[in-house]
Amino acid sequence: MTRGPTLPAHRLPYPSGSLDRVTIPALPEQTRVPPASGGLAGLNAATADEAREALLACLRSPRWAQRVAAHRPYPDLDALLAAADEAAYDLTPTELAEALAGETLPPLPEDTYSAAHTALSAAHAAYEARFGHVFVIHLGGTPPEEALDRTLEGIRSRLANDPDEERAVTADQLRHLARARLTTHLSN
Repeated sequence: MTRGPTLPAHRLPYPSGSLDRVTIPALPEQTRVPPASGGLAGLNAATADEAREALLACLRSPRWAQRVAAHRPYPDLDALLAAADEAAYDLTPTELAEALAGETLPPLPEDTYSAAHTALSAAHAAYEARFGHVFVIHLGGTPPEEALDRTLEGIRSRLANDPDEERAVTADQLRHLARARLTTHLSN
């Protein structure tokens, strides 16, 4: 995998200044969902372009966003989530790679020590070297103080997967992330 002169979006830069602690912003730009404009009713009433744009903030797959937007209007959130799941199950390896390109590592909690930062960077580098894409994990319901441990545990355990198995796990994690982002987007 070829990299440019700058770090990719999913890679956290080494902390500048004090080496004791590093503070990471609350949410990377790639995972920020635009504020909801009218919840489900707003998504149903949006133009096709507006709906696709809002959906792309949940999963960076143009085909997935197109398929979910094309089936509007949705009677309720459950119907939307079912359609989102169905559209995500059909992602080709190329579309999966495209969706992964828009993902970032989960943010580290404030006051994370540089050793934890280094451990996460090393684990992610090993994962990316093995599988050729970023590591994604849905941390829904995980307390912030446990997010780093769960992320490291996930990377380390999934490094033992074969590429086909990991592709399936990664696609499943992306589905979970898309569902969580849709729910958040529509409930604001």
